[in-house]
Amino acid sequence: MSSSSCAVSPSVRTELLNPISSRFLAPSRIYHQPRSKCEMINRRGFALKGIMASGASVMGSSLTSQPVQGAERLPFKPDGYNFWTWRGRKIHYVVQGEGTPIVLIHGFGASAFHWRYNIPELAKNYKVYAVDLLGFGWSEKAIIEYDAMIWRDQVVDFLKEIVKEPAVLVGNSLGGFTALAAAVGLPELVVGLVLLNNAGQFGDTKAKTTKSEETFLQKSILKPLKEIFQRVVLGVLFWQAKQPARIESVLKNVYINTSNVDDYLVESIKMPANDPNAGEVYYRLMTRFMLNQTEYTLESFLSKLTCPLLLLWGDLDPWVGPAKANRIKEFYRNTTVVNLQAGHCPHDEVPELVNKALVEWLSTLPTKASLQTA
Repeated sequence: MSSSSCAVSPSVRTELLNPISSRFLAPSRIYHQPRSKCEMINRRGFALKGIMASGASVMGSSLTSQPVQGAERLPFKPDGYNFWTWRGRKIHYVVQGEGTPIVLIHGFGASAFHWRYNIPELAKNYKVYAVDLLGFGWSEKAIIEYDAMIWRDQVVDFLKEIVKEPAVLVGNSLGGFTALAAAVGLPELVVGLVLLNNAGQFGDTKAKTTKSEETFLQKSILKPLKEIFQRVVLGVLFWQAKQPARIESVLKNVYINTSNVDDYLVESIKMPANDPNAGEVYYRLMTRFMLNQTEYTLESFLSKLTCPLLLLWGDLDPWVGPAKANRIKEFYRNTTVVNLQAGHCPHDEVPELVNKALVEWLSTLPTKASLQTA
């Protein structure tokens, strides 16, 4: 062992609905050396994943799917688990177990329930938290200007106010980028960082960032027309994509083994999208957050990271290939890479492999609490 996002266009749906083999591909391969240059995630693809849900009002559920054979699964609670008030906003989180804290952070459009197969297993030896980021899951759908640093601040304050002791941060996709930013923002309370197919890009050193002043025509006519067009298009796409059949279709394109794309997972994504503010939150995320990601680059955070880093990487991810993990490893040498035969969400697709690799790595960390394993 040893390191996403978007303008919406009609081609998005075609791109992501191309069939991907659903056969199961065997266990993890562990590599010590990088293999190639970084592959960048397709921005449009990441945006369509976001369409799945960004919206905690919830309703009753009759989930009939069975958990993975032999695996414990977090019980689905339509009303959520625990709530914390942060900056006047309601934040949902799950907590189980005792021991050294691990904080799990979901990706775009998901929630704490996406860690359904990780929480019970890890909680046997650790105190496991899973938090819903503001605007997602069962957390409040705040009508604010979203920025990557909003979620960084949320996680930093969660560590200070709820966890209250050094912890390991674990994040998938957008949650991975958030975990990285939080680890840099509060190094004294982060003893280890785990990223699973994280979002974020390396900066283009050749790109010139010149910003010209808007003309009267652009500001008074073109910009309002563009906003109206975006609202109409994104509104239609959001309505379409929060339908259960569409959610399932998108998930099956990023899970290589689709057996875990079940009622539980689909409902956990669909329910938050019924919140009255979900559509507006989605619009703001797409137009003001997802399209303006050049300000924060992976190297700007990796250059300040001080703790050990583990990359649990789904090599068959159609959006973020293994070359990105290799580039992170090249940039930040205190990195362990575990390559998994899985897609964009390895923690839910091959949870037994992710849990095993994570526990093994945790046992190597020198911490005050010794990161015990029974």
